Amino acid sequence: MKLSILGARVIDPASGLDQVTDIHVEACKIVALGAAPAGFVAVDTIDAKGLVAAPGLVDLNVALREPGYSRKGSIVSETRAAAAGGVTSLCCPPKTKPVLDTSAVAELILDRAREAGNTKVFPIGALSKGLEGEQLAELVALRDAGCVAFGNGLESFRNTRTLCRALDYAATFDLTVIFNSQDHDLAEGGLAHEGPTASFLGLPGIPETAETVALARDLLLVEQTGVRAHFSQLTSARGVALIAQAQARGLKVTADVALYQLILTDEALIDFSSLYHVQPPLRTRADRDGLRAAVKSGVVSAISSHHQPHERDAKLAPFGATEPGISSVELLLPLAMTLVEDGLLDLPTLLARLSAGPAEALRLPAGKLAVGGAADIVLFDPTASTVAGETWLSKGENCPFLGHSLPGVVRYTLVDGRISHQA
Repeated sequence: MKLSILGARVIDPASGLDQVTDIHVEACKIVALGAAPAGFVAVDTIDAKGLVAAPGLVDLNVALREPGYSRKGSIVSETRAAAAGGVTSLCCPPKTKPVLDTSAVAELILDRAREAGNTKVFPIGALSKGLEGEQLAELVALRDAGCVAFGNGLESFRNTRTLCRALDYAATFDLTVIFNSQDHDLAEGGLAHEGPTASFLGLPGIPETAETVALARDLLLVEQTGVRAHFSQLTSARGVALIAQAQARGLKVTADVALYQLILTDEALIDFSSLYHVQPPLRTRADRDGLRAAVKSGVVSAISSHHQPHERDAKLAPFGATEPGISSVELLLPLAMTLVEDGLLDLPTLLARLSAGPAEALRLPAGKLAVGGAADIVLFDPTASTVAGETWLSKGENCPFLGHSLPGVVRYTLVDGRISHQA
């Protein structure tokens, strides 16, 4: 099919393009930016005047909940929700049932994602068997099955020597390891950031050092082994300062932050709402300011949703007995646009952190608008507003932003030139 997108403000952070022009698509690829190629006759057109055309968003952490947790979500429901948020490529973490530590599980996820056709899915394989931190998973076989990186989530390796050997092995095959740096002993039993809010509410705390102690160790191991490393879900100002120091020393490490960490602080817990129960926890305003500064400077090159849908019952118990996580991928672009509305980032920088930055971090074939490249495109109206929850596609309604009016509306999401979402 031949498609022309006419009159959009085209922003491609990877190339620096930012101008009003046309995009022409044929056979899943972008064939021209600007004038149509000779002999090209569009079968369909999209009048995109007043809209922004950008690379489809790349989200590095979207829990699809399949296989094993169908009451919380499915590949069909959560990729459909992601497309509504402007996402065309996403990575799913290995915490499934069974754990994503075999080729069979990776192939199952990829087959079902292709059948759904809503977004491209790139699995993250388990670094250790069963995420138990004891034996190395079959990393090369998982890579060959389609896994783009490997991690253990918040399930830590209790033996540092075992972790070091895992990193050595990954470095040998040029595999990317994703770290969720949190010291198990310092965080154990904690529900909120250790500080005045947690003390006032009587909630057991998780100190900032739970992140920084583990992060310092992990960075030293990365330097020793030379493994490609990405640090995910950073929450503290001191944490991103450690990443900046490592980058200044020449370590090729990248990092992402959950979008809700750039918006919320631990003060949101004051009414004991379980919708704000996340792990790692929301931290202080000073931490949020540090994260925002790191995103602006590029020390943190990726913003992710860290989408974790839950069934209704998972959030109905008393705070400490509820399951952590926020369902937010469906609102990724409108929520991110609040950072532009508040003057924290300009639009091209925001789009870089949502597309080119995450794609480069995990070496994904995504995140750019280039002739000959895949026609993965989001078209959105930056002047309109989204009422969060007015329509809702994710199975998880555990979202504290429902009912809020957010800037920007995703009008179209295109995957390989095919419309996967239309408002």
